[in-house]
Amino acid sequence: MTTVGVLTPHTAPGPELEIPTMSSGRVDVLVSRIPVRGGAPEQLREGTTPSTLDEAAARLPAGRFDALAYASTSSGYAIGAAGERELVTGLRDRWHLPVASSGLAAVDALHAYGIGRVTLVHPPWFDRAAGELGVSYFRAQGVEAVETRADSVPADPSQVRPGHVRDWVADHLDDRVEAVFFGGNGFRVAGAVDDIERRTGALVLAANQVLLWAVLRATRTALPITGYGRLLREPSPGTVPTSR
Repeated sequence: MTTVGVLTPHTAPGPELEIPTMSSGRVDVLVSRIPVRGGAPEQLREGTTPSTLDEAAARLPAGRFDALAYASTSSGYAIGAAGERELVTGLRDRWHLPVASSGLAAVDALHAYGIGRVTLVHPPWFDRAAGELGVSYFRAQGVEAVETRADSVPADPSQVRPGHVRDWVADHLDDRVEAVFFGGNGFRVAGAVDDIERRTGALVLAANQVLLWAVLRATRTALPITGYGRLLREPSPGTVPTSR
């Protein structure tokens, strides 16, 4: 059993549901939620200061964890790629644990597969500003990005089902797409990833799926996983930049 302490500013469940499911219970998740005043970029940035992160990590049960993970793609967008790498490095150095984050994991996965262009699919609760920050985030790391929102899926994260996402993809994406990243750790789409890859032929990434992948790499845990996309099913090709 690998145990991960997840830090997140979001109230919607995400990693604590999808990561144990994808790993068939072999990766356990305990969450510490970071209090923020809202979801605007400046408010999310306030939740990424070292003192705020350390307070959240200190609320996790001592001695229980093999790794820490920061689960908020929108916060990563808000602080930018360099800021998120600094966040991960700081947590690692202060807590002496491997650390992963969703945004950096997505970029590392794209680099691993030699993919230089990605379609960002965001949930309806991401506004235009978040989408623009997402595009800038990936472009700053050498990945060309275009952004769209899955407006037809439920606006309540708890109501989103894989079928909603599959239906949206069938109407909006085609086989010219090289890679897709479903941003948002509360956007629970992992159950649709395999089917979308079969339909489109694209590499399909999702926030909690890439977070699990990064945790397994950071902890050097070999755990073959089927049913949730190529990223977890196949050994990663090439040499991958890491955030450890």
